[in-house]
Order: sequence, then C-alpha cells, then structure tokens
Amino acid sequence: MVRVLRAAVVPVVLVLLISLAGVVLGRIYADELLVRVVAGAALGSVGVGVAARRLPSWAIAPLSVVALAAYTTWALKLAADRAGLTDPLLQIVTDALRNGIPRLLTAMIPVESTPDTVVVPVVAAWLAGLLGGEVALRSRRVLLGVVPAAVLYGGALYVVGPNAGSAGWPTLAFAGLVVLALAVTARSGLSESGLSGGGTGLSGGGSASESVPRAARVRTVAGAALGLVVVVGLVAAVGPWVGTRVSATPVDPRRYVQPPQVDSLDESPLNRISGWALAPQQKLLDVGASGNGKGTTRLRLAVLPDYDGITWRVGATYRNAGRVLPTPAALTDAPSTHVTQQITVRELTGRLLPVVPTPTGVDGTRIAYDATTGTVIRPESLTPGLAYTVTSDVPDPDLNLLPTADVPSGDAVARFLKVGTGVPEQISRLSEQLADGNGAAYDRAAAIETFLAEHYKQVADAPSGHAYPNLEYFLFGPRDQGGQAGTSEQFAASFALLARLTGLPSRVVVGFNAPRKGGTVTGGDAIAWPEVLFDDLGWVAFDPMPKSDESPRPVEEDFTSKPSEPPPTSEAPPVKDTPSASAAAVLAEPPAAGRGGASAVAVASGVSGSVLVLVVAAGLAVVLMRRGLRRRRLTGGAPDQRINGAWLEFTDALRLAGRPVPRHLAAAEVAEFAAGQQAAAPDPAGAAGAAGPAGSAGNAGDFGNAGDAGTLGWVRAAAPPPLGGGLPALDELVGAVNTVAFAPGAADDGQASRAGDQAVAYAEGLRSQRSWWRRAWWSVHPGPLRWDRRR
Repeated sequence: MVRVLRAAVVPVVLVLLISLAGVVLGRIYADELLVRVVAGAALGSVGVGVAARRLPSWAIAPLSVVALAAYTTWALKLAADRAGLTDPLLQIVTDALRNGIPRLLTAMIPVESTPDTVVVPVVAAWLAGLLGGEVALRSRRVLLGVVPAAVLYGGALYVVGPNAGSAGWPTLAFAGLVVLALAVTARSGLSESGLSGGGTGLSGGGSASESVPRAARVRTVAGAALGLVVVVGLVAAVGPWVGTRVSATPVDPRRYVQPPQVDSLDESPLNRISGWALAPQQKLLDVGASGNGKGTTRLRLAVLPDYDGITWRVGATYRNAGRVLPTPAALTDAPSTHVTQQITVRELTGRLLPVVPTPTGVDGTRIAYDATTGTVIRPESLTPGLAYTVTSDVPDPDLNLLPTADVPSGDAVARFLKVGTGVPEQISRLSEQLADGNGAAYDRAAAIETFLAEHYKQVADAPSGHAYPNLEYFLFGPRDQGGQAGTSEQFAASFALLARLTGLPSRVVVGFNAPRKGGTVTGGDAIAWPEVLFDDLGWVAFDPMPKSDESPRPVEEDFTSKPSEPPPTSEAPPVKDTPSASAAAVLAEPPAAGRGGASAVAVASGVSGSVLVLVVAAGLAVVLMRRGLRRRRLTGGAPDQRINGAWLEFTDALRLAGRPVPRHLAAAEVAEFAAGQQAAAPDPAGAAGAAGPAGSAGNAGDFGNAGDAGTLGWVRAAAPPPLGGGLPALDELVGAVNTVAFAPGAADDGQASRAGDQAVAYAEGLRSQRSWWRRAWWSVHPGPLRWDRRR
C-alpha cells in the first residue's frame, strides 16, 4: 500500500504543478473559471496517461488528443455560456482556435473568461500534462518530466507580465512540489523501476533494496559534493552579472501585439459633427430610459485628448475587453450614480460605441476599450439592429467646490496641455486677455465659456474644420463672410485650445444628447463639448454654446486684434520740403528748348528698348523658375513630400484658372469641385491670386495632413463659376493625399509618381482650354513662386 501511494506522488505532483500555472495566469482574469478549466485539463491529461499505462506507447498520444478535443469543446461551451454568447458552438470553437493567441494578448485586464481567452491555456495545460506524464511515468525520468510544467509556469508568468503582483507563494509551492517528487521517487526506487505497468501496484518489477557497494556510495557522495561546489561557484561568479541583466519590471508581451485599429473618422469623430448637423432627422440610435423625469442625458461616443494644431484625435490603445471594464484613469473617488441603459444601433456607422459615461460593463457584443479615455469600440463595424446593454457609473462631483478647485500639473497631465506648434498670434492674445485677472482655474474656464457663448453664433451649415486656420477664422473672421459662427465642433475645439493656452488640462468629447426617458437619437442630437480636469473632482464638462437665439455681440467690442504690419515697400526718395495743405500748387517748369542733352525721342526709344529687354528677361526667368519649382516638387524628397508638391501643382493650376479652391473642402471634395464643372471664361482678377478673406496662403494646398477637412480652412462664399470639362481624373492624387494625411510615411514612390502625373495632366488640360494670350500669361505668371513661399 505504501509503495502504491509513493508511486502516485508523481502524477499528483504533475497535476498540481500545471494547476499552479493556471493559478498564476488567473491573476489577470476577472473570475475563477480559467483556474478551474486549467486544473481540469491537468487532471484529464495526466489521468489519461495513468489509465492507459498498459497500452503501447504509440497509442497514448492519439487517445489523449481525442480526449483533449472533447474536453476543450466542453470548456469552450462552458465559457461561452458564462459570457452570454449565443453563436453556434462550431462557430465559437472555430473563432476561438483562430484568434485565441492575439485576443489573449490584446485583452483588457482583467480578462474575461471567454472562449477565445481560455482556449490557449487549456490546450497548453493538456499538452504539458501529456508530455510530462509520458516522460516522468513511462520513461522514468521525473526531473525531465516536470520540465513541460515548468515551461508552462514560465509562460504564464510572461503572459501576466507587469499586470499583477509577484507570484511568491505559487513559485515556492512549485519548487517544493518538484523537490517532493524527486525525493519520494529517489527513496522508493521509482527513478530506477518506474511505472512500467507490471509488478505490484503501479511499480514495475525489480527492487531498489539491493545493496550498494561502499566504494560506489563514496564516489556518489564525492561527485555530489563536487557538483555542489561547482554550482555554488557559478552562482557566485555569474549571479551578479545575471542580476544586472534582469529588469525590475517584467516585459509585457502585449507591447509586441498590434491592438485593434480604427479609421480616420473613428480616430477624429469631431469631423462628423457638421455632417450630422446637416442631416438632423437621420435616426442614429434607439436608447432606453436612463432615469426618471424629463430632459436629456449625454451619450459619449469618443474622448479626444490629443491636438496637434490640425486635428483633435482619440489617440487610444484599444484592448479587447470582457463585460467588466476597469475604471478609467484620472477619475477620482467622487460619488457616482449607477445607470443601466439599452442601446440599439440604427444608422450610426463606424466602430465607436456610444455609452453613458463612465462605462463599467458592456453586454451583448464584443468590445475593445481604452482605459485612459474611456472610449469603447466594436472590433467589427456597427450594423443596424445591433443591441447592447451599458452599465455606467455616472460621476456626480460636488460642483460647489469648483471655485476653489485647482488643476493638476506635471507629466501625468502633459497630454492634456499639449498644443501644436504655430498657434496664431490672435488666438494667443485672446487667451492672455481671458486669463488676465482670472487667477483661479475655474475663473479662467468660466471666462472662456462666457466669451464664446456671448460672441458667437451656432449655425447648422458651418463647414467642418478645427485646425488653427479654421479656429482663427471662426474666432475673428468677418461675420458677413461666415466668421464668428460655427457648429459645436468649433465651439468645443476653441474652448479646449484656449483652456490649454491658459494652463487648464482639457479635452474634447463627441457624443449625443439622448432623451432621459428613452427614444430615438438623431443627427440633430450630435454634439461636442469640452471638459476640464480639476483636482479631486475629475473631468468637468463646460457648455460654451450660445444660451439664447439673440444676436451675439461682435467680437470687436471686447477684443481688438493687433493690426498686422503692412508689407514692406520700396522707399520713396526723401522730400526735404513738404508743402503744407494751404500752400499754392507749384507746377514743374518744362525744360527750355535748345538745352544740352539727348532729345526726347532718343531717350524714349532707349527706355522702350531697355524695358522690352527687361520684360523678356523677366518672363524667361519666371518660366525657368517655374519649371525648377515643378521639378523640385515632383521629384525631390520622400514620397510624402512629392505628393505634397503634386497637390500644390494642382491647386496652383486652379488658382491660375481664376478659381482658388475653397478652404473648407476636403481632398475628395476638391476633386469634385475641380472635375465636375463645365468650361467658362475665368475671372481675370482671380488669376492674379485674389482668394477672399482666407488670403493667398489659405489655399487648399496648405495641408499638414492634406485631405483632412481640418487642415484646409474654410470660407463661406458664393459658389465659384465653372472651370472646365473633360479634364483628367484625380483619383490617384486624392488617394495619395489621404494616405499622407492619415498614414504618414505609408506612401511609396509609385503612388507619388502617379499623383504627380495626374496633377501635371490636369494642369496642362486646364491650361489648354484657355485662350492663346491666357495660356501665355499662365506660363509667365509669377504667382506660384510667391504662393509657394507663403506656404
């Protein structure tokens, strides 16, 4: 009986070792299911090996694999039931096997025990038990038999990485169990005889009780002592070096796995506000009741903390998440209200999921989550009829503390204070004026909110855009030409920018006003609002929108922009004696006949010839400089620079034709503007470069990320007269511009060459439709040289 118990130690130890790996990995899971199914896999795999010990060795692996398939299917069904998944079992198993590893490494911590996050640990645990059992029990190599369990244990530590505390007691228990297995088998003679399938109990024939010669025992002890000395010496010599190579923080394997990515509209949904405003009846969502009483509650679509002077972006790192979500960063212990809301998607597109802030759980669909911003996406695109349930803890800070609250500072909030380079001078001066005399953080925020609400008008048809040129025109542009009016996009973006310039950590949020009693959310309910981070209060929303329909006060009443210096001109010759206004006019005396010098005819002839020579030389110089400019634009630099140059060639052609590109158009819209018009005579004045209030530097070619509506600026003006029909297509140029805008560095030489060819072909086609003298003037027009310098 004692012999049987000693022989059973090795299988039990193997089961416990593999189960300890499940315990270590389970520290990043939200429930205990993972630990249980891993322990079951360990017991099943080792148990199959023990039960089939009398079978030939070649039959063990096929039998164990069949048992593995059955157990894995059962474990995945159990996980699917716990996660509330209703898909067919075959689809669940196939999806889990295909996506198990990437989803495990991109899952939000704590990880929910779903089929795709438990399949890899279950299969790995079973294989470790199969291999370890065969080596330790059938081949009688106990030390080698625990190696698969040790590898599994190390893999569990690696997957956990820095996302949980140190695994102290499991590691000690692991080492103790290995020592126990070695000690018991050495004492019982299992290392020599093993579980061969014959003999008494689980041991084979033979005995370890045979006497060992004294000389052999002495050699064994001496060899062990020598080995111990060598090991201690190696530890003493190599240990310090190894210690310096080990980081205090474990490596997180998630850094090597690409998390879910989103497209440009989901990365900057602020650009969608104007589109929704123009379709106010579009039914986007159906929402359930979120509280008692009338009024609205806000659904948050995305949080945008990053601004580079061109676009407000989410800048999120999404991780696949279960139904339980971690608390976002930068939130405080302020009281909150628990809200559960049912949401059904109707015509909303993209992958962003509207939620009541701040979500603590989402049920009904797979999601990915960014814990820093609290933004939620669906890995697949939204589809009509998608229904899900959101559980949220809505913050309820004590707003009475705002007047005395301060704002945090330091590296933790540097992201919420960063702005792009090149802030327009007028915006900087406005921020200084609003901060003057408002030392408290809340006073500065309230001053910005009041200024925007009192001086600007909300309109539904304002073009999209929140780059520096857009915001500058929104804040200071002439009212009769579309300035000082915009959608919530411009109000929220302007508030957040001014707040950052005054030292307030801020961000922009895009979402919807949803009826509190439930109902339909339409495009007219879309809104953007700014938030400011306060100590002990968290993020506090502000409302810079106009509070009434009355005509807002002109900005000029409370802010006078600094007049720009006039452009330098050539100095006039000094006038020594300037006559007063009351002095009599003095006429120049004509030269007396017969005086010495050249005759008037000779002088006129000489001057005319010199002027003609200078004009021809200047024309040739302009032609050569224009050719050099085109060559530098289209052949010099990286592909992104050449695509930028192709866009400038294209927009210069439109400008030379007398119709500069309206600044509010995106790249695709500019192509439609350029290609969808019929031939007509251009305005000669326009050919000289007059571009309306945006100025010559406001051409659509001025793109940091061309193709983004936020980079092009905007001017509300009358529709331009037609350009010309039958012109070459611009699809390659538009595609290249959008690649530069939303994936800098991704364009290749071929794409740049095709974009340049289309730009040149379009320019030549447009030029060929002009009259002969306009074609000549096109070739010698110096405007592109000057426009390029301004850009």
